Amino acid sequence: MTMQLSRSEQKRRIKEVEQLVRELVELPDQILNRLPGDEELIALCKETKSLKGGARKRQIKYITKLLKKEPVTELYDFLSKRKGASLHRKKQLHELEYLRDNLLDEAIALRKVLRSEQQELSETWESATITEIRKQMPAIDPIALSRLAAIFARTRQPRHSREIFRLLRAAQEQGEREQHRG
Repeated sequence: MTMQLSRSEQKRRIKEVEQLVRELVELPDQILNRLPGDEELIALCKETKSLKGGARKRQIKYITKLLKKEPVTELYDFLSKRKGASLHRKKQLHELEYLRDNLLDEAIALRKVLRSEQQELSETWESATITEIRKQMPAIDPIALSRLAAIFARTRQPRHSREIFRLLRAAQEQGEREQHRG
């Protein structure tokens, strides 16, 4: 089961790709020539450089639309090597926020259902979101995630939400370190 993206999350992701396109368009031609991807993308980026105002914005939106269905990880990696990793890092943080919010929404919804049946949410509840997270981050502690999400659903204290985010970020960083080693 894959997680369904909300409309606002879809818009956020499109804005991230649009920001990526803006950054790519600003690159000098000699760097654009080494851009991973097809020749059409390189030509469109070069063409956009010379445009001004509304025409430039429309062209950026057009390129974004073309990239929307494509995997853009290679482009983020290429750009982070050229301009620093801030854009890539920002994308990763948004992804972690999305996973955390999905987990908390799932816990709150399940607690609501259980309360209507005169039951309480267990700290070791089964979560589809945690299953998805474990596929992406095998190093994550699923018991800690389910426990913190259950406590948040019960108390709504932001510190539990922040702790989930810290766990996700630590697992993501550990995965990156292992990827660089291997």
